Amino acid sequence: MLKQLAEYAARRGLATESGFAPKEAKWAVMLAEDGRYLGVAELGDTEAKRNPGRTFLKAPELSQPEMKAGGITKSHFLIDTAQVVTSLEVDHADEKIKAKHHYFVDLLRQAGEAVPSLTGAAETLTNPDDLAAICLALAEHRAKPTDKLTLQIGDGFPVESDAWHDWWRGFRRSLAGDQGAKGRMRCFVTGELVEPTATHPKIKGLADVGGTSMGSPLVGFDKDAFASYGLSQSANAAVSEEAAAAYRAALNDLLAHYSHRLGVARAVHWFKEEVSPENDPMAFLVDPGGETDDDEAADMRELAAQERAAEFLRSLQRGELTHLAGNYYYALTLSGAAGRVMVRDWMEGQFKELAANILAWFEDLSIVHRYGGRLAPWPKFLAVLAATARELGEVPGPRSAKLWRVALRNEPIPADLLAQALTRTRLDVIEAQTANHARLGLLKAYHLRKDRQKGGPDMPETLTPYLNENHPEPAYHCGRLLAVLAQLQRGALGDVGAGVIQRYYAAASCTPGLVLGRLVRTSQFHLDKLEPRLAWWYQGRLGAIMGRLQDAIPRTLDLEQQSLFALGYYQQLADLRTKKTDQPETDNTVAQVA
Repeated sequence: MLKQLAEYAARRGLATESGFAPKEAKWAVMLAEDGRYLGVAELGDTEAKRNPGRTFLKAPELSQPEMKAGGITKSHFLIDTAQVVTSLEVDHADEKIKAKHHYFVDLLRQAGEAVPSLTGAAETLTNPDDLAAICLALAEHRAKPTDKLTLQIGDGFPVESDAWHDWWRGFRRSLAGDQGAKGRMRCFVTGELVEPTATHPKIKGLADVGGTSMGSPLVGFDKDAFASYGLSQSANAAVSEEAAAAYRAALNDLLAHYSHRLGVARAVHWFKEEVSPENDPMAFLVDPGGETDDDEAADMRELAAQERAAEFLRSLQRGELTHLAGNYYYALTLSGAAGRVMVRDWMEGQFKELAANILAWFEDLSIVHRYGGRLAPWPKFLAVLAATARELGEVPGPRSAKLWRVALRNEPIPADLLAQALTRTRLDVIEAQTANHARLGLLKAYHLRKDRQKGGPDMPETLTPYLNENHPEPAYHCGRLLAVLAQLQRGALGDVGAGVIQRYYAAASCTPGLVLGRLVRTSQFHLDKLEPRLAWWYQGRLGAIMGRLQDAIPRTLDLEQQSLFALGYYQQLADLRTKKTDQPETDNTVAQVA
């Protein structure tokens, strides 16, 4: 994994030299070449609601051990917070911030040997009148004390110049001091004999999934329990300073630009050879563009677009796009935990296999639209993930990582995900909520993949997106039976408040033998209230289903059978909502009452 990340950094030309890293700054203090203060400017996209500022690709950086070296309060060089650089909103009693400000200015003076204009900037930042003017301008722009700030001298930013690089390298060596000869060890990333870095740099971009805003280490041995063979700190997993900087640069870049949030985890992916966004199967997995607002015309346009995307995936599967067929993918799922980066999953494989697996994912999830007559658009990955919980934020990290792996590797869906989706489906029905396509699709996909794992040839033919009146499982037909009985009651009595579904769905889906027989017997009362042609039509539907059950309704259903019950119920409802040529023309047709 670390090796692949380092290779990604090299291919992308990322700053991988230790002591340098991409950094963002939201504000700039504008100075003349001689150091005169000219004003402040906001950087980045000033129209954005949450403007992070401008990114400088090779900014100076001190590691945490370097910041603590010598017991001196330090600041960063050229980019730091507004309160450190300008003393913005700093309490006069805050000695730590004042010490950081003095250190920032002292660094500018030292670097003035290489970049003379920095000496003038240092003088400006120590002039009380200039500092007051800078702080006033920042306050007028509503800058926060914690916003990052840099300097603009003349028409350029010193942080973008390389004139200070050699001085900076020497300065960092002076912080290290004479630590004596280090033992050489085999680098985990390159395989070469190197002097291992004592600590690894921090990974940023996981603050929204349990990480810290300052970053968290991916590799760390800060407790004795983590160490072995008398080795200290990161010598337990020897990596050179350069290799550590490379994998950090790669992971930070991926998290910043190519990551997807999966509940309380983040997934990043990349390819061995460059792949354009329109040819990226994982982007399609995350968002196939489905789930419109029950607009049939929009749904049809969406389905047409998805079919074009599916054909592209099939062409990859067939190996027709030779420039992509030999490519490889890498996928990493991460979150933060206790100040560390937690690797929840790591996957790699052939690009062709990835395309086939993602196509299988959507085909397995494919389900009839809740209003019948067409397929529902393919769901976004987060919609499928949210189908297992009340809200997406309640989905635990391990479940997010597992379902992501299921999609990428074409693995079976775990039984606990089936149980969660089934519980939510049952509540949707009882509470008269709109049927969730992703939930029902997940129930269907569970059975398809389980049977496929066993090598069974029949399930893909018997469990289809649409209603299958010849399905072999009694549980499926029990669900169908309840759907027809519920629609019969509604057709006969109209909206009578708590109907058959609200009162009996939970019991019928677990113990159909104790419930459905009684409901069938009372259905004659409802049939008597219908027009003869409609009553005859319902009797035909009930008779066909009872014929499939052969008067042997199961007494109880296990978890998997309950999910088949839910699928039978849903698909039968969708079928009833689809206008048929044999439906009688009446104001009380099932198409209307559904």
